[in-house]
Amino acid sequence: MTKLDQGGRDKMTARTFAFPRQRKEPLEDAGHVRNAVARFNQVEGVSDVEQDEAWARIQAAAASFGVVIHEGGWRELTKPPAG
Repeated sequence: MTKLDQGGRDKMTARTFAFPRQRKEPLEDAGHVRNAVARFNQVEGVSDVEQDEAWARIQAAAASFGVVIHEGGWRELTKPPAG
């Protein structure tokens, strides 16, 4: 995965993020797609509709970069432990 600094994030269009309104979880390469899946449940303050839309963007990016996602949907992801 490439290291993405704030300047790089600022140059990215909103469409290149799983959560474009929050500009969270960039989807610019295979590593970022895998990271977006791993961190999906860490994004706070988003509705189920936004999560559905983000998951669709992640699936499209995964297909584009040849990343296999084993989960059938975002609801199958494990919530991180409360801490």
